[in-house]
Amino acid sequence: MAGHSKWSNIKHRKAAQDNKKGKIWSKCSKAIMVAARAGGGDPETNLSLRYAIDEAKYANMPKDTIKRAIAKGSGDIGGAEYQELIYEGYGPGGTALLVITLTDNNTRTVGDVRSVFKKRGGSMGNAGTVAFMFNTKGQIIIDASKYDEDTIMDAALEAGADDVQAPEGADDENKGVWTILTDPTEFISVKEALETSNIEILEAEIARIPENTIQVAGDDVQKVMNLIDALEDNDDVQKVYSNADFDAEELAKLG
Repeated sequence: MAGHSKWSNIKHRKAAQDNKKGKIWSKCSKAIMVAARAGGGDPETNLSLRYAIDEAKYANMPKDTIKRAIAKGSGDIGGAEYQELIYEGYGPGGTALLVITLTDNNTRTVGDVRSVFKKRGGSMGNAGTVAFMFNTKGQIIIDASKYDEDTIMDAALEAGADDVQAPEGADDENKGVWTILTDPTEFISVKEALETSNIEILEAEIARIPENTIQVAGDDVQKVMNLIDALEDNDDVQKVYSNADFDAEELAKLG
């Protein structure tokens, strides 16, 4: 049986994001603007802004673009006002999805998201349909080819991490990733402790982590990825979280 690999999913998503970097930066700008408008333009006192800036940096967003987004959110220069809306639904194979959006037009966004679910073989549900299946956690991803277990375990657990998940689906060519989970309140301190230990972070965010996953194989891998990709391609969609555990070999075929 083919293995199921978080690293395969990350690689596929990063490849897709590289092909639409401008759109990723636009989404990061929105998140920065919303955070700055809600809590001010100083990341030292506004944790939400700090998270948004860090994500922008992981996406290699230029510093000047980050500064402009902060200025727009703080009201120093003009900018649209956005609000966060969360949509829930099911995809092919019984997968659950949480769709996080930032929008300045609720009617447009809900219509677009509903249309994508329908066209891609999913169904959009009411609030609470799948949200209970996910927990809010700090999540830090690290390349397992660069650091051994003792290094990661010692640094993460000493800093206050809740859990360190071993690489999945690793092989000689691909060592996979370490996944470090934290309480949201400990996210920044754990992240900073890892950085102080000169551990390179691939990505880090306050994420919605599924309590349980559902294995997705065969044709459903393509169908679920098509649904997620189509949702993420929408300008109003910031994040899509799923409880899908993709078959690594099927996912590799998608490129």
